[in-house]
Amino acid sequence: MFYAFSLLIPAMLAWLLTGLTFTHRAVSGWQRHPSTDRAGTSWHVCWTCYRRLMAVRSLFPTHFYEGDIGEESLIAELDRSVRALASDDTAGKRWSKAHGYRGYTSYASLDDLPQRDPAFADLKRHLDRHVARFAEACGFQLGGRRLKLDSLWVNLLRPGGTHSGHIHPHSVVSGTVYVTVPAGSGALRLEDPRLGLMMAAPPREDIFVHAEPAPGTVFLWESWLRHEVMPNTAKSDRISASFNYRW
Repeated sequence: MFYAFSLLIPAMLAWLLTGLTFTHRAVSGWQRHPSTDRAGTSWHVCWTCYRRLMAVRSLFPTHFYEGDIGEESLIAELDRSVRALASDDTAGKRWSKAHGYRGYTSYASLDDLPQRDPAFADLKRHLDRHVARFAEACGFQLGGRRLKLDSLWVNLLRPGGTHSGHIHPHSVVSGTVYVTVPAGSGALRLEDPRLGLMMAAPPREDIFVHAEPAPGTVFLWESWLRHEVMPNTAKSDRISASFNYRW
């Protein structure tokens, strides 16, 4: 009797396997359909399921904002103001020389430009609007508050000048508005933020993105994004104003 039962088991399994209809949606993407003849049951690809298995999503994207001040008269006024500062700000010129900055920056010498000059006060009003749009696009949960300008400084970069890769600690959004941009005066180069986490990853096609500005351009990014200024290969100065926003 045991011998007969052992022969029956394979037959029962064969009957079940040819008779059942089931779908491996989450594993293989294949679907079984019974025909009128159990012995003729066939398999075919469930293409919808297969495509679902191949889905790729982008998680935690890196946001980069490109806008424009849209007011040529303000840009011209800022050009005059920056050149005046580069001439009169003795402390800023001293700091720039001591730190190898080819040109002039008010980064370490002046922290009140919007109060000091109406042109920068007007610029701040424009930047507040751009930053508010960017903060919304980033999905910041600010509880009804707005990001606030924390620091604003100007840069006059001479031919041959550059600024090596860096981030902006202790702030949320950073950016630059471009005032005078001669051809070849240096793009903004943004670095893939995953580089420091690629333990044993193979090379990728694009680990840097170059953003080319024009007079009046506003670039915004989250402050943790590493970036640098490419060398100014033009024959004249490039003028910009950089800033940080906090909450």
